[in-house]
Amino acid sequence: MGQIIFYKTNDLEKIQSFYQEKLNFDLWLDQGSCKILKGKNLLIGFCEGEVKEEETIITFFYKTKEEVDLIYNKYFNNYKRPIENKKFNIYQFFAKDPEGRILEFQHFLHPIDWVWDKV
Repeated sequence: MGQIIFYKTNDLEKIQSFYQEKLNFDLWLDQGSCKILKGKNLLIGFCEGEVKEEETIITFFYKTKEEVDLIYNKYFNNYKRPIENKKFNIYQFFAKDPEGRILEFQHFLHPIDWVWDKV
């Protein structure tokens, strides 16, 4: 089974560009007024709409703290620096996409299963 999360957007071109250029997503499917982008194990769709949807948190997680630091230093250093969150045992920071959706970038400080296709 696959999953896609969809959001309405006021500026499809700007949102598509942001996710592709800064977060290395690929265009997975172009449906004209909807674009589905693929980032490793995440499919996220943005569709043209009158009202943008921004009340959410999209979390990206990485294998190392250094990868979190790299994305922070490259694109998001105007936000609060990454920190260790002891409650959830993660290393994280928050930012926003161009339409105000909250983005979380994190590394689990404990082992996790990195295999996505187990039956």
